[in-house]
Amino acid sequence: MLIHADYTRRATVVPGQHRWSASPQGGVERMMLDRFGGEQARATSLVRYARGAHFPAHQHPGGEEILVLSGTFSADGQHYRAGSYLRNPPGSRHQPSSSDGALIFVKLWQMTADEHTALRIDTGDPACWQHHGDTDVCRLFRNKNEQVSLQRLAAGATLALDNAELLVLDGGLLEGTQHYPRHSWLRLPPGNTFLLRAGEHGATVYLKTGHLAYLANLAAPC
Repeated sequence: MLIHADYTRRATVVPGQHRWSASPQGGVERMMLDRFGGEQARATSLVRYARGAHFPAHQHPGGEEILVLSGTFSADGQHYRAGSYLRNPPGSRHQPSSSDGALIFVKLWQMTADEHTALRIDTGDPACWQHHGDTDVCRLFRNKNEQVSLQRLAAGATLALDNAELLVLDGGLLEGTQHYPRHSWLRLPPGNTFLLRAGEHGATVYLKTGHLAYLANLAAPC
């Protein structure tokens, strides 16, 4: 299955375009943002758990990155509230569920093979944030291929981006007259600079930069 699978091209999905589809597990739905492969896919998705939904234990050969957007996401006896950021390295195994329901942002099969350490960050902890001018930054992960952060922009603050991917978590962004509200997803390829501006209520975004050229050169998951 190919959905926005060319990482050299711009891709945008706004909430009015969300199309939810059932996953192989009852009570779990997916909104596919990009996808390259079958059920074992390199993919970026919003995943919605109904109350009591769960997956059987399974492995992630290519790793898994998760940001909990709402509700409580659980795995292997640990419970992660909204704002939790998780990285499960290649080859890791877990048994996810949600007793109360949850919405999560998930990236699969997009890590390098040398990433070995699980990561857990509570972005609701004020100590995780640093102030930089009109933007507050919560740094989540960095290696040679990617930099990941949450950024909280004051009204009117700007982001000049290329080779970047972002999800609007709160507030909204503007690009000229185009408005990107909460849960809008944008992938901005290398080679051009895209100027985005926080709306009148500011904006909080998940931002990943530097990774698209690396992903464009990867083979499809087996």
